[in-house]
Amino acid sequence: NAASTQKPRAVLEAIEGLYTGYYSNVGRGSYWPATRASQAFEYARERLAGFIHAASAKEVVFTAGATDGINKVMQSFLRPKLQPGDNVVISEQEHHANLIPWQQACRAVGAELRVVRLLSTGDLDQEHYDSLLDDRTALVALTAVSNTLGVVNPVKEMVTAAHQHGIRVLIDAAQHVGHSPTDVQAWDADFVVFSGHKMYGPTGIGVLYGKAELLRETPPMAFGGGAIRDVGFQETLFADIPHKHEPGTPNLEGAVGLAAAIEYLQGLGMRQINEHTEHLTQYAVMRIEGQEGASILGNPKLRAPVVSFTVEGAHPHDIAGFLAEEGIAIRAGHHCTQPLMDQLGVPGTARVSFGMYNVKEEIDLLMDVLKEVHAFFA
Repeated sequence: NAASTQKPRAVLEAIEGLYTGYYSNVGRGSYWPATRASQAFEYARERLAGFIHAASAKEVVFTAGATDGINKVMQSFLRPKLQPGDNVVISEQEHHANLIPWQQACRAVGAELRVVRLLSTGDLDQEHYDSLLDDRTALVALTAVSNTLGVVNPVKEMVTAAHQHGIRVLIDAAQHVGHSPTDVQAWDADFVVFSGHKMYGPTGIGVLYGKAELLRETPPMAFGGGAIRDVGFQETLFADIPHKHEPGTPNLEGAVGLAAAIEYLQGLGMRQINEHTEHLTQYAVMRIEGQEGASILGNPKLRAPVVSFTVEGAHPHDIAGFLAEEGIAIRAGHHCTQPLMDQLGVPGTARVSFGMYNVKEEIDLLMDVLKEVHAFFA
C-alpha cells in the first residue's frame, strides 16, 4: 500500500460515469459535455483544496504525480535562481524522487547538496538540520513520512526553522496524505506534493500545492495551450494561477477519480482511517519484534503504516517470495532509497504497509509465513 493502493468502487464508477456520460476536453467548448467536463475538473480542484486545507483552489496545480511536481518546482522555481555556492538541504530519508532532481540541479551550477543525518531511531537529527541552514540555502526539500522507515517527521517545526532564515520549503507528502489529516496552512510549507494513486485514486494524477504568491512569481512550468491569456509570435501573456502551470489537455479522468477518492476518504473519516492503520501498525510491530531472527528498522513508536524489517539469513526478495505464495503482497528491496540503505548497512528490506482495507488477521498470516522463513534460512 505504500507503493500504491487499490481503488474503491466509487472511484471506478466516477471514471466510468465520465466516459459514458459527459466526456469532453476541458475548457475547449460551450456545448454541454464540455461545460460539464470543465465543471467536474474544477470541482475536483475545489475538493482537493478543501482536503488539504489550502487557502484557495488557485493554490492547487494538477500534475502527473509527486515526482512530476517535484521536478516542476526544481525546473521553474529553483533552477532560475540557483547560483554557484548556494545549497539545497534534503535528508537521508528521501525517496529518489526527492533527491535526484535537487542533486542534478546542484551539479549543473556548482551548488552544494546538503544531507540531514538520521539518528539511530531513523528520525531526523534536528540539531544537524539546524546547522545546515544558512543564508545561501536556496531550498529545503523534505519528506513528511519516510516511505522506507515509516518515520513521521515534525514538518511544522522544520518548516519554521527554515523560514527563520528566509528559506522556502517543499514537503513530499506522498506517504502522508492518504493516511492522516493534512493541513498545508498549519504546516506553512511553501510547496507540497503528493500522488493520487497512493491515496486510493487513479494513477497519472498528482497535486502540487504552492502558496499563491509563489505560484504567481514562478515562471510557467511547461508551455502550451490552455495556460495562456494572449499569444503573439514574439510574446505570450500567460493565464493566472493555477492554469498558468497546466498547459495542454488535462488529465480529466485522473482528476474526477481523485475527487471521488477524496469523497470516499472523507466519508469514512481521515481520523478513523488513521486510527485503524495505526492499530494495525502497532500490532504488526509487536508481532515482528517478537519473531526470532526478525529486526525492524526505524522508530517503532512513531511511525506511519509502513514497517521495514529483515530476517536473519534471508534476502528481502526471498521473504517477499515466501509471502507471495500465500497471497501476501509486500515490497522488497531498496524502496527507491538506495543512499538510505547504504547508511543502514543493508542491501534492502522487506516492507509491509497497510491501507484502510487491511485487517489484523492478515498480519497473523504474515507472521505464520515469517516463522517458515526463519526456519528455512536459519
